[in-house]
Amino acid sequence: MLVKNGIQHLKKSDKRLKEIINQYPVPSIKKSHNFFQSLIKYIIYQQLSTKSASVIYDRFIKSFDTTRLAPKHVLSITKEELKLIGLSRQKKQYIFLLAKNWSKTKNKLMNIELLNDDEIGKGLMLNKGIGQWTVDMFLIFSLARPDILPLNDLVIQKGYAKLTKMDRLPTKDELLRGAEKWRPYRTLASLYLWDMIDGPFEW
Repeated sequence: MLVKNGIQHLKKSDKRLKEIINQYPVPSIKKSHNFFQSLIKYIIYQQLSTKSASVIYDRFIKSFDTTRLAPKHVLSITKEELKLIGLSRQKKQYIFLLAKNWSKTKNKLMNIELLNDDEIGKGLMLNKGIGQWTVDMFLIFSLARPDILPLNDLVIQKGYAKLTKMDRLPTKDELLRGAEKWRPYRTLASLYLWDMIDGPFEW
C-alpha cells in the first residue's frame, strides 16, 4: 500500500478527512507471513472490544510452545483448555474447524497475490465462522490490500459518524457512498477512522 500517495489523494478528495490526517500519525501495516495464525486472531477478535480480544488472544498464544502457530498445535489443545482461555463455544468450534480444514483453505489461497479481493473472500468464507468482517481484516492486516472498506465494523461506522458529524451511525449504503471519494485508498481512510475512535489499530 503506497501510504504517501494515499495520503495525498485523501487530502485532496475529502477536506474533513484532511483535518484528521493532519492530527494523527501516519498509519503503517505489515503483511502477515502466517495466514493461519492471522485468521485465528481475527476470529477471536470478532464482536469483541480490541482490549478484551487482545487479552484472550494473548492467553491463546501463550498456551503453545511456539511463536509460529500451525494447525497441529491447535488440534493438540483440549476444549477445556480453550474454555479457560475465555473463548466462546462458537469460536472454539470455528478455530478447530479452520485447523482441520486448513489444507483445503491453503490450496484456495495458492498464488494469493494473483487473486482479487472477492476471490480471496470466497475462498475464506467456505470456512464456518469466517464472514465478511473477518475477510476484510485479513485483506487489510495480512495482505495490506489498499482499497478495503469494512462496512460491518462498528468502529468504522462510529468513526464515519464522527467525521461527518452525524448524530447516528451511518447505514451501510451511506458509508459506501460517502467513502466513494476515498477510492482507491479506502484501507488508509479506514485506518484513520479506527485511530479516531480506538487509537492506533494494530494486529
